[in-house]
Amino acid sequence: MDFDIQSISWDDERRTKRAKVIAEQIAHTVNLKKYDNALEFGCGTGLVSFNLYDKLKAITCMDTSQGMIDTLNSKIQQNKVNNMVAYQHNINENRIIPRYDLIYTSMALHHIVDIGITLTSLYRLLKQEGSLCIVELNEDDGSFHKAEEDFNGYNGFDQIKLQVLLEKIGFEAIASQTFYYDKKMIEEVNVDYSLFIMTGKKS
Repeated sequence: MDFDIQSISWDDERRTKRAKVIAEQIAHTVNLKKYDNALEFGCGTGLVSFNLYDKLKAITCMDTSQGMIDTLNSKIQQNKVNNMVAYQHNINENRIIPRYDLIYTSMALHHIVDIGITLTSLYRLLKQEGSLCIVELNEDDGSFHKAEEDFNGYNGFDQIKLQVLLEKIGFEAIASQTFYYDKKMIEEVNVDYSLFIMTGKKS
């Protein structure tokens, strides 16, 4: 999937509604009042963060797609949001960037070939006592990305296996639950999928 091209039409009704539910679940699961600055990793066009910026003091939005970031920066300017910044960056590259109280990511990890490296980078970017919040697809048989011939990521995640990986990296107090059920039209067939939310702390 070419996310630079997709960014132009990314904010459709389905994704916008889903992002609102995801943001509400993040706010319900994480005590946002505890955190001063947050990072959204794999932010896309910022659909989730646009539902959270009034609940956090400062949000940095990061994505590897320049197209997504350009679209998001236009939205930030048009809506005159003064506590959000967005820039293109690969967090696995060596570069000194600020540490965060909270990092959240929504449906980005399954597009990454090696999540172990990326999750370790996210751990490094957290302050002590900071929290990571992951929203992701539950593992399926590959149906969700069946129409994307160039997809080479994960077909969702097994929550227990992901928890074990987070524990190996150093995260503690890990908890997860499935909270969202929906259908996606793929090749004229409605495919069921679900999302879970998982949280962990850097103690």
